[in-house]
Amino acid sequence: MKTLLVSLFFTLNIFVGSVFAASPLIPAPPQLSASSYILMDAYTGDILVDNNANEALPPASLTKLMTAYIIEYELARGNLTLEDQIRVSEKAWRMEGSRMFIREGTYVSLEDLMRGIIIQSGNDASVAAAEHVAGSESAFADLMNQHAQLLGMTNTNFVNSTGFPAENHYSTASDLAKLSRATILQFPENYKMYSEKYFTYNDIRQPNRNKLLWRDKTVDGLKTGHTNEAGYCLAASAVRNGTRLIAVVMGTKSDEARAAEAQKLLDYGFRYYETRKLYSRGQVLNNAHVWRGSQSTVKVGFAEDVLVTIPRQQSASIPAILEMQEEITAPIAVGDILGTIVVGTEGNILLERPVVALEAVEEGGFFKRLFDSIKLFFMKLF
Repeated sequence: MKTLLVSLFFTLNIFVGSVFAASPLIPAPPQLSASSYILMDAYTGDILVDNNANEALPPASLTKLMTAYIIEYELARGNLTLEDQIRVSEKAWRMEGSRMFIREGTYVSLEDLMRGIIIQSGNDASVAAAEHVAGSESAFADLMNQHAQLLGMTNTNFVNSTGFPAENHYSTASDLAKLSRATILQFPENYKMYSEKYFTYNDIRQPNRNKLLWRDKTVDGLKTGHTNEAGYCLAASAVRNGTRLIAVVMGTKSDEARAAEAQKLLDYGFRYYETRKLYSRGQVLNNAHVWRGSQSTVKVGFAEDVLVTIPRQQSASIPAILEMQEEITAPIAVGDILGTIVVGTEGNILLERPVVALEAVEEGGFFKRLFDSIKLFFMKLF
């Protein structure tokens, strides 16, 4: 790889100087009264705070985050519509615990079931939806575990769609934060339901159990959970000034405690950290030389926006090194990886991202290829 640092001084809008200012002072994160917890930047996936975040624990109704995620996944692919009418089985109707109060033998729209799952935390709604999607709740649980693996939830196993206490049903704060992040980023239209404070079905009006929706106007989700075994759990998300954070707390002692402890995490994160956009999708970083091509250069940049989580008082001066392949030869397709950008300083690397071709370059004509081959041969000799 060949390091191309000088070319970045004039092309990167994050440069003001060449070194970091003195590191900002950040206090230790709050210590929470919870079995496990985590604070994640939703846009970058960076972990700001964690404690026992990989400990397998009963997730209670935070399980329903996956139930809703799968429905949203199927909706996005056109396999379901919100207008679908789902027949309520006896099993769904007989579910205990928190309920939406659907009746056996009746038909309920998928949109109503979604609100019953997300807002009312209905066990009956979750089972009805699971049976509709997969034919049975056990088959749906298998689907849940497949999605968990795809999302990198490596320490999670679901055996039902509700979080009702069951042997070998567990997850972690870290895995549930990953699931929350996927819900927010992949299905922004459906995510609006998570901020709704009330839902009425069958003439029964129930409030969203997430107290932070009333206390903090920046909070817009996600889900609560509670069983005697799991304690009181909460996955919450908020967005302030372009930064979105996800807090997951598990095993607190009360409804009040889960809200208060999650609020501590969110306030700490927003006070001391921010998400900064370093580069935009399609932004040209460099015009790299191309050998044997129909043109002599190729535009190099990013396939997606590049975001980083940094301390809020961090200097605007963030050094970056662009490392390009020494020999780039045609043909080149859009999206081909041609190098790497490393942002940060030695010992404090903020991120590394591949840089890709932003345009295609076809092979040049016979004489162009021959001339470049000869030139490359002698360059390598000397």
